[in-house]
Amino acid sequence: MDISMQKVHGSENDFFLIDETQLERPFTDQEIDELRLSLCDRETGLLNGADGLLLVEEVIGGESLAKMRVINSDGSEASMCGNGLRTVARYLAEKYERESFTVETMFADLKVRRAPNLAEKIATYQVEISPVRFEAEAIPMRTKNNTIINEVISELSSDLKFSVVAVPNPHLIAFVDHQTLMGDEFERIATYVNGDNPIFSDGINVSFVEVLGENNIFVRTFERGVGFTSACGTAMCASSLMYVLLYEGGFGDTITVKNTGGMVKTVVHEENSDGYWMELIGNATITHQLSGTLSDLTEAHFEKVNVKETTEQADYEVFLKSIK
Repeated sequence: MDISMQKVHGSENDFFLIDETQLERPFTDQEIDELRLSLCDRETGLLNGADGLLLVEEVIGGESLAKMRVINSDGSEASMCGNGLRTVARYLAEKYERESFTVETMFADLKVRRAPNLAEKIATYQVEISPVRFEAEAIPMRTKNNTIINEVISELSSDLKFSVVAVPNPHLIAFVDHQTLMGDEFERIATYVNGDNPIFSDGINVSFVEVLGENNIFVRTFERGVGFTSACGTAMCASSLMYVLLYEGGFGDTITVKNTGGMVKTVVHEENSDGYWMELIGNATITHQLSGTLSDLTEAHFEKVNVKETTEQADYEVFLKSIK
């Protein structure tokens, strides 16, 4: 079976994007796992591997243009990925010549649209991040209270205060100073909550956040199923939400969110007295166009794969230099 795909990234959160609707048949679960193992490995994978696979599938009985599935590099399936959704939005916008539409994800149909470029030659897309839930069953977590908002969790730290929110991916967030942001404590806590622990049975994404100024934050994330990443879109949105709630930020204000892989913009909305949703605005970069057979890709015969590099990564690196 012949396969065409893209190597893409949002804030350097990188993926192989494959449109299954263009194949002679959808992948089997085994084929998805074989592709993930072969392509995404950071040591032996194609083009230095990736954080995961983005699969574009047909919608069954819905109004969305397509369905997005996110397969992490460790084989787990994420309920959502904001950085990945931007690249899928771009792919679909160009395929169908549409400016705005919805994409089906695991828990919701999310609005996406083309946005004004963040910088010259930086294709930019705006995507909805929702639903938002705080209660224990949505995470899931075991705790004496139903929610954790700006509280010390004694099993993790005696002084750091954490908040937990699902957007819908679950996130554990702490606001810290710069030394703590880059220190060893981060990895210790993140590794603990993603191993055998009494609180988060399924693990959880962990973000440390530094407030740089008014509506200006830096987010560093350890992703469940991946490890430290250049950026995590849902983490940046969850962190923006907690910034607004805890630091008296404004609903509807544009927040600049810097990360290891670059910068995005977010907007936090209050839908009603207890409902929130976010907009995530950032790059959707295509670094390579690729084609090959399923067997060559799964068996790592990468010398037989046709690889065409674009100029977009060079443009993105110019953008990175402009914001540092």
